[in-house]
Amino acid sequence: MERGIEHSGAWVIALFVIVIASWLLYKYMAPKSWREWVGAGLIQGFIIALYAEMYGFPLTIYLMARFLGIDSGSVDANLWSTILGMGQTGMMISMILGYALLFIGFGIFIQGWRQLYHAKQENRLATDGLYSLVRHPQYTGLFIGLFGEGVIHWPTIFSVGLFPVIVIAYVLLARREEKKVIEEFGEEYLQYKRNVPAFLPAKDNWKQFIQRSGNTGQSNL
Repeated sequence: MERGIEHSGAWVIALFVIVIASWLLYKYMAPKSWREWVGAGLIQGFIIALYAEMYGFPLTIYLMARFLGIDSGSVDANLWSTILGMGQTGMMISMILGYALLFIGFGIFIQGWRQLYHAKQENRLATDGLYSLVRHPQYTGLFIGLFGEGVIHWPTIFSVGLFPVIVIAYVLLARREEKKVIEEFGEEYLQYKRNVPAFLPAKDNWKQFIQRSGNTGQSNL
């Protein structure tokens, strides 16, 4: 390689970001069953692989430069800007778009967590707020955030490869969770399930869904 990526080798930053992201993961996901631990473990691997490459060693880009003939002299940003030859301009575009999706996803996740927490405290079914638009807003937010950070902003072999695995794992987990909720709430949940989509809001509800996700400031937890 003629020159490296400017912030590669910043292992202290990588470790710091990994620790903070992992703390948030386990604080809000709070896995209990082995299936929940599997899902959390996949996300943990996603986080480690992503930030170890982002700040530590950009393995994906170097491998592609070595085996796919990418011009090593153009390796000065992330994977998309390197492949498309857009340099720092491409890096800025993908970074802005990726962070936008990350923050939107995080807002949806936290707001969904807050609404579900209050519903459980009141021993009722969560059907208001974000839950009036999708049945699993926490997982929707998780998918959006991971896609923005690990596929758009800083894609790596591992983050791109793990993303669909994480989606499948949480779709299966959601189905199992719904069986338990049906046992508890019966026809009330079945009626709710018939009227509300699982992960993606109806076409006309996306704007409302995103707007409601920004209301996290009300939480005092």
